[in-house]
Formats: sequence, structure tokens, C-alpha cells
Amino acid sequence: MYIDSHVHFWNYNDREYSWIDDSMASLRRDFLPAELKVHLDSNNISGCIAVQVRQSEQETHWFLDLAAQNPFILGIVGWVDLRSPNVAHQLEKFRTNPKLVGIRHIVQSEPDDFLLDPAFLRGIAVLKDFDFTYDILIYPRQLATAIRFVEKFPSHRFVLDHLSKPPVRSREIREWAKGIRELAQFPNLFCKLSGLVTEGDLSVAGIEQFIPYLEIAFESFGPERLMIGSDWPVCTASTSYEVALDASRTFLQRQSPETQDAVMGKTAKRFWRLP
Repeated sequence: MYIDSHVHFWNYNDREYSWIDDSMASLRRDFLPAELKVHLDSNNISGCIAVQVRQSEQETHWFLDLAAQNPFILGIVGWVDLRSPNVAHQLEKFRTNPKLVGIRHIVQSEPDDFLLDPAFLRGIAVLKDFDFTYDILIYPRQLATAIRFVEKFPSHRFVLDHLSKPPVRSREIREWAKGIRELAQFPNLFCKLSGLVTEGDLSVAGIEQFIPYLEIAFESFGPERLMIGSDWPVCTASTSYEVALDASRTFLQRQSPETQDAVMGKTAKRFWRLP
């Protein structure tokens, strides 16, 4: 089973999706499961994990409704207010729904020390009681804080989104690689090979521009902690769904069949304990 570990859905409006600026104007429309299913089928992808976009519990409920109607949505990474003193009550609402597999907060837009906020740390600690994973979405400058954050929770299951958005355009790899290697030392942290096409510039160079970053990822995490993801529909602001996957798939073709199977699906299935 091949799994796309990172996709999104939305019903667009300019108030709740104000982050979609003029450079991404093509994203200013609805993106729903039926459209994604065409891409999954044409790329031999069996299912996907849908990840939150808005800091909204209402969106989490909507995603779960979509998953109930579309079996190829294998899991949902939703949102609750992890800083709330009532976070356990919020999570309790979802305990009996097997499609909710994890939680994410968009930390990349928060202050650099947000992950170490005491209220946020208390919320993360509660996730273990519900067996929910946590997606870490950060920029490279926040890697040092992420290292301190993950160190506090050695038995939690974490996954780093988009390789922490490496500086592909500038090709400044040294500091990013240092942070990735240090973060990867924690065996409970996994990583998504997703979002690369929006960090590079396909108008200047082909997908070979991503190879140095993929090499660091494989060296640091190994295939047993890596999973492929498209970041659809965000990727379509830069390229097609197919090319977004090929940014990693072309590199994967050089690896063993066992490695390919792990990154293309087995790692995701194990990480989220999918049936």
C-alpha cells in the first residue's frame, strides 16, 4: 500500500485563507477529496493522510466527516487548542473516532520559542493519553528549539513536516543539515519528504536540486522513519501533483525495493498504526 502522508482540503474563502497570497493565486478555490482521488489513482497511491490547515476544531470535525465519506482518507491530523486547560476534554470528543490519528499546530508562524511554552508543553503531554501523534511544522531557524522540545517527550510519536522547509533556493545546506542530524537522533521522531517543490525553484533547476537535501534526510533518519508526501494542493502552486511526488520518487528509484516500500507506505502505516 502506497500512502501520501500529507494532503489538505479546504472550501476557500479569503478571510480564513489569507495566507494564500498573490503568488499562490491558483489556490484560491475549493480543493476537495474527489479531485485528489484522481491524482492518487493515476499515481498508484492507495490512500492519504489529511492534515489541518486552520487552527480550528470545527475543521477537524469537517475533515473527519470527509474521511467517513471517502475511505481512501486513511487518517486525519487535526487541531485542538493544546494550550487550553481543557485540552483533555477537547481530545475526549475524538477518542472513539479511529480516523483521528494526530494533532498539529502551525508553529512556523509562531515565535521561535513557542514549542517550549509551558501551556503548550502541558497540552503535548496529554496527547500520549489518547495515543495521538504530533506533526512538527517549523522553519529551519526553529530547529534548535524543536530539538529541546522533542527531548522532553522521549516516548511520544512525532513527525517533522516538509523536512522543516530546507533552504533549497539559496543552497545554504550546512546549518539546516546540522539541525536535522541533531533532531534525527531521537528515535521517536519521523520525517515527511513533503513540501520540497515549494522550497525550490523549478523554473531554474529540475528536481535534481532536491537531491542534497534528500541525501541528508536518508542519512539522518533512514527509510524506517521517512515517508513520502505531496503537500497537495499547496504543491500545485509550483508544479503538478506528479512532479511533487517525483521530487522524492526519482531519488527513491536508486534505492532498494525494501527502502522504496518503506518510504512509499510502510513507514506511514506503522507510524500512525493504520489498519
